[in-house]
Amino acid sequence: MQEARKEAETIMYGAIDELLAKTSVNPKDIGILVVNCSLFNLTLSLSAMVINHYKLRGNIQSYKLGGMGCSAGLISIDLAKNVLQVHPNTYALVISMENITLNWCFGNDRSKLASNCLFRMEGLQYCSQIKADRRRSKYRLFHTVRTHKAADDKCFGCITQEEDLTGGSVLHCQNFKLALEHFCIQAERRAVLEELEKNLQLSEWHMEPSRMTLYRFGTTSSSSLWYELAYSEAKSRIRRGDRTWQIAFGSGFKCNSAVWKALRTINPANEKNLWMDEIHNFPVEVLRVYHPSKSQNDYRRSQRNFGWDLYRTFYCLFRDQDITIACNVREISFIAYIKHLGLVYIM
Repeated sequence: MQEARKEAETIMYGAIDELLAKTSVNPKDIGILVVNCSLFNLTLSLSAMVINHYKLRGNIQSYKLGGMGCSAGLISIDLAKNVLQVHPNTYALVISMENITLNWCFGNDRSKLASNCLFRMEGLQYCSQIKADRRRSKYRLFHTVRTHKAADDKCFGCITQEEDLTGGSVLHCQNFKLALEHFCIQAERRAVLEELEKNLQLSEWHMEPSRMTLYRFGTTSSSSLWYELAYSEAKSRIRRGDRTWQIAFGSGFKCNSAVWKALRTINPANEKNLWMDEIHNFPVEVLRVYHPSKSQNDYRRSQRNFGWDLYRTFYCLFRDQDITIACNVREISFIAYIKHLGLVYIM
């Protein structure tokens, strides 16, 4: 528990410090606080930890969302938007994060061990004011939509937290590219991204922020949408008037989306985000999920490439440890044995 608390403090306080320094906002001016973290729920709450650390004012409207899954980031934005309508002319601080210290699987069930390789710790903050500061604001929240399918038993059990199941979604859509310039789709799995690319009729250019976020950071749950938006900014893609559609999925099953309209053209030279130091190295070529329509040679080539991807990833993460990892990723099954030299076998 103590290590999990330290992880939360490292994520939240480091990012909040950077945000406050960048915006010159006085913590006492923050009137609304929303924290979402699905897997780590303690007493005192994460929101109380933030209030205590930054000595926020006593009448702050604070909320902590737990167990809401990967779509919780946009749920938090929607909640902050609604609270701002009741309490206008103040700042809202939204913290989207996940904590994995207490949720590492030590069992032998391969299907559950996959989460050990996929998920990463993460955190992000968004600060807004409903009326003032429009001149220096980047985006205006144009629209939010929330859909919850928990009334359907099949949807309800698509993702569960257990002691020692996964789900998917298909969207039927129109040509959204006529109304939107940019798409930030939750970077969950490659198979999900490819299915959405096909159903939304998007191009490689539209999917690039999501794919590069998944490639560089892995599955970062609710925060991946903001990494993707930062990628578009670092790539000089955002122009004044552009509309960005953020789409997130979560347990329940929930699908939430938000549309942001750029209030000004974003100049990367004036930005400081996690992509800026390496943006010149992106995009990179990533392995596409194997489909039965592909030839057997393409499938074998994909297996070999996927094996070397795993080798590089696992060797960097576990080169000083003696760890055995087992996963199942769609049609490709593998067991990776990490013993100092990082040997990987593909089955």
